Amino acid sequence: MEFQHKSVLRDECIENLNIRPDGIYLDGTLGGAGHSYEIARRLTTGRLIGVDRDTVALEAAGKRLAEFSSRVTLVHDNFENLANILDSLGIDKIDGMLFDLGVSSPQLDEGERGFSYMVDAPLDMRMNREDVLTAYEVVNTYPREELRRIFFTYGEERYSPLIAAAIERRRAEKPIQSTLELADIIRSAMPPQALREKQHPAKRVFQAIRIAVNDELGAVSRMMQDAPDRLNIGGRLCVISFHSLEDRIVKNEMQAAAKGCTCPPQFPVCVCGNKPKLRVVSRKPIVSTEEELNENPRARSAKLRVAERI
Repeated sequence: MEFQHKSVLRDECIENLNIRPDGIYLDGTLGGAGHSYEIARRLTTGRLIGVDRDTVALEAAGKRLAEFSSRVTLVHDNFENLANILDSLGIDKIDGMLFDLGVSSPQLDEGERGFSYMVDAPLDMRMNREDVLTAYEVVNTYPREELRRIFFTYGEERYSPLIAAAIERRRAEKPIQSTLELADIIRSAMPPQALREKQHPAKRVFQAIRIAVNDELGAVSRMMQDAPDRLNIGGRLCVISFHSLEDRIVKNEMQAAAKGCTCPPQFPVCVCGNKPKLRVVSRKPIVSTEEELNENPRARSAKLRVAERI
């Protein structure tokens, strides 16, 4: 498969990273290396660390960044392990970090990965194919109540109880094997009015399962807690999210790091001693221009939040 992916909010990310030619930068979600290419070509004596949990993405990125190989280090890992990654490279602090939390287009479009409800494939959905948990285990072994919770919490699917019950009935007969089989079960469980909506009836449930399989929200939370301490003063943290739950985590963690103090509001003076670590650069998230949306409709839900180490 040719790994081609349009980088969302590319120019906005590069502008907000304030790239120095001699700085050290980390792209924690390397993907097709669209963002990384723009970072690497602005470096002279600096260094770029590109991280991805998908070996297919890493291989493609290595080819795209070949001309900058002397200043690029590629790492197969999950961005949630940010601190360990930098420690293993002997790096204490860096000058900028970028995280694009969306699923890359090739992962969605390559049928065999099991992310899509439009192509028949085994129930997989692993971003890292070395991980153990797959969508098959979630769909066929998780209790009905846990499925309902996942669909409602991660997918905001209002028909979660009906869908979870339908899955439980079908898998009692035989295991659910494929994406189209699951999509058909979801569709059959929904009332007629829901099937008249613009979006595919399985979209929210597939999104929810993908988030559960890859522990996406947990990874974002752990990354956001570690990131401020690994930035040099003036270093920038740029995070693009595509889901309201991810964006909420990013927003809340940035605000907490910008506030510093965790004492209750009624305390007359601070006793916790926590100092602010970040300055939120823009109060509102940065979104795509109409021009970008015309070229890449998948960018419509993208939100970029930026903070600076102080």
